Amino acid sequence: MKKLLLILFAVILTVSPFMRGERFVGGDISLLPEYEKAGAVYKDISGNIIPDLLPWLKTQGMNAMRVRLFVNPSQYLKDHPSADKNACQDLEYITPICKRVVDNGMDLMLDFHYSDTWADPAKQWTPTDWQNLTDEQLYQKIYDYTKESLETLKAEGIEPTFIQPGNEISYGMLWGKEGDSEANLKKVFMNNSANWARFGKLLSQAIKACREVCPDAKIVIHTERVAQADVEKYFYDKMKELNVDYDIIGLSYYPYFHGKINVLNSSLTMLEANYPDKEIMIVETGYAYAWEVPGTDKQVDYPYSPAGQNQFASALVNTLESHKTVDGLFWWWLEYNAYSTNLSGWYNAPLFDSRDGKALPALTTICSFADSSAVNEISADTDAENEEWYNLSGVKVSAPSPASAPGIYLSRTRKVIIK
Repeated sequence: MKKLLLILFAVILTVSPFMRGERFVGGDISLLPEYEKAGAVYKDISGNIIPDLLPWLKTQGMNAMRVRLFVNPSQYLKDHPSADKNACQDLEYITPICKRVVDNGMDLMLDFHYSDTWADPAKQWTPTDWQNLTDEQLYQKIYDYTKESLETLKAEGIEPTFIQPGNEISYGMLWGKEGDSEANLKKVFMNNSANWARFGKLLSQAIKACREVCPDAKIVIHTERVAQADVEKYFYDKMKELNVDYDIIGLSYYPYFHGKINVLNSSLTMLEANYPDKEIMIVETGYAYAWEVPGTDKQVDYPYSPAGQNQFASALVNTLESHKTVDGLFWWWLEYNAYSTNLSGWYNAPLFDSRDGKALPALTTICSFADSSAVNEISADTDAENEEWYNLSGVKVSAPSPASAPGIYLSRTRKVIIK
């Protein structure tokens, strides 16, 4: 009987549309070493000093962190002395911080920028050392570079759980040399099949390396066209047409750039309807706790204050929880904290207040996304009271509730995880 139950549970876990797996919450912490070096003092909400940020974040409920990787940022900074020095993460730089992430029991999302500097929809410049390569040579180069980078990390005991082959690649990547008019020809415009084919080969070569070195890692294809559902759908339709092998749709969503929360909700609904086999993650988000973010042009619903930031975080979590295929939430630049340092305090949307070093209320709120369990879904089922529940050993137990012992509980149609 026990063997039969376990087989039944295995089938349920595979096919039931009601199942929700583990959720991931964290943020991009790529500059944490710089803040620590500068003497930044991090405090909890009550004002107590946090001696080591990563393990403390884990106690708060964060279970994953994102780290970006540039090819040769020192070369770009040498050629562009006035460029943003926060784009400094080469392989040597990220290895220790990635090691800390995994050693603290967190999952790692590795974000390949495939550039010497920030790569986003408006800037996908080819690394300086790659600029004279032909397309055929680039296909090999992106494979070799991705494979070598992952092998280097793996040799140090670092294996990413999630890998982004490209950052905000809505319009392609590896366009060419910055400022070169020819580079514009490499952008993926909606009506250029040759550029799409080139882009698909680059992605597939990068992903091939990921699958070979880190076969258990999930591949994230990251875009930021939340406010343009038609463009977003066209992009992921193209991924299918080009046979790009990936697991997760990764999105950037900033309300002051993309619009109010209902815009995100509509986008998620569209993606779930059209790509039901894909997980969805918000791999970048943020909201200001003080003044307006420079360069923003969208109307927002929440004041720029700690309370307003927390209102946004609450609305975001509630929205994501209503979509069953959404299982990741990453806050961008969460570690920014100029308190007690001589660093600039211009960025106003992290999860720490640069005025006093304290954690902001939104940090606790976004962590609740990972803590949410499927127990809440039971009340919506009129037959829940009559269901029989079992633990993973096949032993019949009472219906799970928040007071139940930690573990995984299974019925005929559902799984509940109590943490």
